[in-house]
Amino acid sequence: QVQLVESGGGLVQAGEALTLSCLVSGRTLSAGTLGWFCQTPGKEREFVAAVSLDMTYYADSVKGRFTISRDNAKNTVRLQMNSLKPEDTAVYYCAAASTIYHASFFFKSQSSYAFWGQGTQVTVSS
Repeated sequence: QVQLVESGGGLVQAGEALTLSCLVSGRTLSAGTLGWFCQTPGKEREFVAAVSLDMTYYADSVKGRFTISRDNAKNTVRLQMNSLKPEDTAVYYCAAASTIYHASFFFKSQSSYAFWGQGTQVTVSS
């Protein structure tokens, strides 16, 4: 049984940094693409970042500020978020796919991911 558990969310001020972690159990990290999505009230979940083997992909809004990484020894995928902005405020979800995707059509799509965490709130004050 695959389970994803996020941690690391919280309240920070604009310009500060935060690192989200997602502990993956029931499968290895390399079994498929791993992604982070975010959601604000009334909106659909939006793609933030993904890692497929050694390739990383980012939404334009976070390029240069966020970094996704895998820690295979700890079966954990992380999202390092720097220079946070109030518009980054959202619930952040970790997701795992059963396939390795390199095409944006797939890794940016929620439906490509079979497993999801419960989400962790990130709030950035101005």
